[in-house]
Amino acid sequence: MTEIEERKVDDVEMGDVDESEELQADNNKIVLLPGATSDGFAASFQITDEDHTLGNALRYMIMKNSEVEFCGYSIPHPSENKLNIRIQTYGGMTAVEALQKGLDDLSDLCTHIEEEFSTKVAAKDSSTEEP
Repeated sequence: MTEIEERKVDDVEMGDVDESEELQADNNKIVLLPGATSDGFAASFQITDEDHTLGNALRYMIMKNSEVEFCGYSIPHPSENKLNIRIQTYGGMTAVEALQKGLDDLSDLCTHIEEEFSTKVAAKDSSTEEP
C-alpha cells in the first residue's frame, strides 16, 4: 500500500469523524434552487435525505405563518431522497426567513411533545387500557 492509500484508510475509520466534516455535510443539507425572485420573497429549496415525513410537517408549520402566501413541497422522484419546497411570502419576510421560522417552530413542537411524553411516562400516568 502506498503512503497516500494508507492515509485514506486512516481517515475513514469508524467513529473518527471530524466536526468540520459534519458541519460541511450540514451546509449542503438545504440548497437554494434557481428561480428565486430578486427581492427574496419567493424561493425554492432542496433538502437532501428527507421525505414526506418532514415535507408535510414543515409545509404545515410554514403555512401557519400569516406572512406566508404559499408553501408546497414535492418529492421529485421516489428513488431519490430529495425534498423540494417552494415558499412565497406577502413581503413581510423573505422566503429564507419563513423557512428558518418553520424549521424552528417544528423543532420547538417536537421538543415539547418529547418532554410531555417523557413526563407522562416517568409519572406512569399512561394507561394501557382503552377507555
